[in-house]
Amino acid sequence: MCPRDYWKVMVEFIKLSSEDDIVNLGQGFPDFPPPAFAVEAFQHAVSGDFMLNQYTTAFGYPPLTRILASFFGKLLGQEINPRKNVLVTVGAYGALFTAFQALVDEGDEVIIIEPFFDCYEPMTLMAGGRPVFVSLKPSPTRDGELDSCSDWQLDPVELASKFTSRTKALILNTPSNPLGKVFSRAELELVASLCQQHDVVCIADEVYQWLVYDGYQHVSIASLPGMWDRTLTIGSAGKTFSATGWKVGWVLGPGRLLKHLHTVHQNSIFHCPTQAQAAVAESFEWEQLHFGQPSSYFVQFQQASQRSRDHVMRSLQSVGLRPIIPQGSYFLITDISELKSKMPDLPGATDEPYDSRFVKWMIKNKGLGAIPVSIFYSAPHRKHFDHYIRICFVKDESTLQAMDKKLQKWKDELGP
Repeated sequence: MCPRDYWKVMVEFIKLSSEDDIVNLGQGFPDFPPPAFAVEAFQHAVSGDFMLNQYTTAFGYPPLTRILASFFGKLLGQEINPRKNVLVTVGAYGALFTAFQALVDEGDEVIIIEPFFDCYEPMTLMAGGRPVFVSLKPSPTRDGELDSCSDWQLDPVELASKFTSRTKALILNTPSNPLGKVFSRAELELVASLCQQHDVVCIADEVYQWLVYDGYQHVSIASLPGMWDRTLTIGSAGKTFSATGWKVGWVLGPGRLLKHLHTVHQNSIFHCPTQAQAAVAESFEWEQLHFGQPSSYFVQFQQASQRSRDHVMRSLQSVGLRPIIPQGSYFLITDISELKSKMPDLPGATDEPYDSRFVKWMIKNKGLGAIPVSIFYSAPHRKHFDHYIRICFVKDESTLQAMDKKLQKWKDELGP
């Protein structure tokens, strides 16, 4: 599968999952409303100051850049200048694209940790770079226990071997999509040490930073000693406030890097929708008043998402699937090896990975949509990871109940 085929495959599974009576657990979006304060903020932006219908500052609506600088400056231990160290983009996706276009030149190498969010490889190639892959390796399965994504580790020697004189950047996604791994401080210190040793930029995709479970802690790599000056930290209002359609993202980083992103941004999209930015600014103002308290949306959303995660894991096990316990994000992956051994010859093209054929079978025969994990791997590694599928568990209670009905029917068909 070449990089341009990733979205072709993704679109195919999304289309299949959108058919009537299919419970769509594939796409990563909440199917419930944003919090009331965020909806009200958007209503204020649309119906209030008429000047919010016009252009704002190219690099971000000033009230938004100011509160992003203030809010994240405290978390990162930095004095963040809202004009020099912040860029508002069309979603985190736009932030990633702008970063690759600004920093990656022809022949530069970009280290990508597998499994990876699927846009990293094509964005590297579109900028003229060369992707260099290193895989998280799962530890051997323990009988009777569910595996955890914390058991998926980087080999320090292998990671170090990927750095060369051509390495321009490493992209770090924590909490990660699709695995749900939250990189530990020790793992981040390893990455930070290698980036500093080889003068490499770290692009930190941290859109799920508020969704961390079981007492694990999210650590921003930019907060580690010596890393602010070589890190771009990317965030998403869509993931932060359960409003993925607003498409407001941001990049935080040192002026020496942000100035290049500013150039790309100004000469491509120039400017993001003012009203959506105003709504995000007001939403952050609300959260800032409640941050760290039981009334905090970040606290309440994390708690609700962990309950949904636990619900989905219990239900999947009833039909012989083995979920890998995620530490964070919207997603978990589940091992389908047991079903693969019972149904090795599912329909599909000869070279089609098993997980892809399995998801099509599951959509058609069981009414449940998911995404094959092999699409999150480079071609040489895909065949080693074709026995996992990705599930999005940040869904409405009604969706989870519909899933339960499908799984109960599946369980009944399996018999005692």
